[in-house]
Amino acid sequence: MSQALKNESLSAIFAELDKSFDDMKSWRRYMHQHPELSFEEVHTAKYIEEKLVSFGLEVQTKIGGNGIVATLKGYQPGKTIALRADFDALPIEDEKDVPYKSTKPGVMHACGHDGHTSALLGTARTLSKYREKIKGTILFVFQPAEETPPGGAKFMIEEGILEGVDYVFGAHLASDIPLGKVAVGEGYQMAAVDKIEITIKGRGGHGARPHQTVDSLVIGSSVVEGLQKIVSRSIDPLKSAVVTIGVFHAGSAFNVIPDTAKIEGTVRTFDEDVRDQVEAEINSIVKGITSAYHANYEIDYLRGYPALYNHKEETDVARGLFSEVFTEQNVIEKTPTMGAEDFAYFLKEKPGTFFNVGSQNEDEATHYPHHHPRFDFDERALVNISKSFVKIVSHYLF
Repeated sequence: MSQALKNESLSAIFAELDKSFDDMKSWRRYMHQHPELSFEEVHTAKYIEEKLVSFGLEVQTKIGGNGIVATLKGYQPGKTIALRADFDALPIEDEKDVPYKSTKPGVMHACGHDGHTSALLGTARTLSKYREKIKGTILFVFQPAEETPPGGAKFMIEEGILEGVDYVFGAHLASDIPLGKVAVGEGYQMAAVDKIEITIKGRGGHGARPHQTVDSLVIGSSVVEGLQKIVSRSIDPLKSAVVTIGVFHAGSAFNVIPDTAKIEGTVRTFDEDVRDQVEAEINSIVKGITSAYHANYEIDYLRGYPALYNHKEETDVARGLFSEVFTEQNVIEKTPTMGAEDFAYFLKEKPGTFFNVGSQNEDEATHYPHHHPRFDFDERALVNISKSFVKIVSHYLF
């Protein structure tokens, strides 16, 4: 297709997406009112399926749990691109005073997954009207359980959804980026996330007779202190790592020395060798301290999502394409974070990139961080996600 014809087609598709805004907003608000937690998204999956079927797409359901893949085959052969959105909610009480507030107590879409899904639905419906322009195949991947390890991406990939796929792309709304801006970045952009559970088993007793006990609380305190030295004293300062302890439970009475202490925390890393090193250091420290104080221990170390790595070539392509849609000034550099995202599994299998789409406006209601009980966003960002996906598709398949 000539560049002139491609630009003409894109203009028509973008106009169609602009007209679809009210529908995308309606879909998003319906899902916001009816959120479902990870691995429980049965109603949401059915809602998505019905929309996709109405668009005339080939739809596969119950992939890796509640996952859905819709296939759009162009009139001509070519490459295959996968576009992904997630659709699970979080165990958070919705504190917003809006008409579309969550109707389910203690559950809300506090991370924008309802928006990702609505935008991809809008993309799928619009592109389904332009099959004759497409040289290749588009897979619209609707993924459950992004918020809960081991994550829905892993299970969907294990069922073979990426077989024959050439590239994979994903987008995430960002409440810290102004509407109209898009953030892209190559290399490691989000961290691997691991969970630590440590149980220290001592010997309890009377608070007045500590010499007759093995104090799990004091030993646990030494363990926590020791773990905080891993990053500062064992890891190359030019490499990133985080060890955070978020839970410490021991004892139930002021005059009783507890026999058991439970510690939970998280480890965040980019480099796989550093990930291995931190795990080994944790085991060494816990073993050494508990042994010195004559206690026993158990460690449950859960490896969660891998680090998210954006491939250079596909990131550079996306950066250039987005500059044509949003202007060069509005394409900004994505800042790496120690947060995690199971889209990382897709990028370990196929080349692609994961980018952020700004959703903040002048209204303070759109400034709350993700996972906040008052989280919300400027819904015009839905169209920007769709236009980003369409621009990528046009580059590879038009």
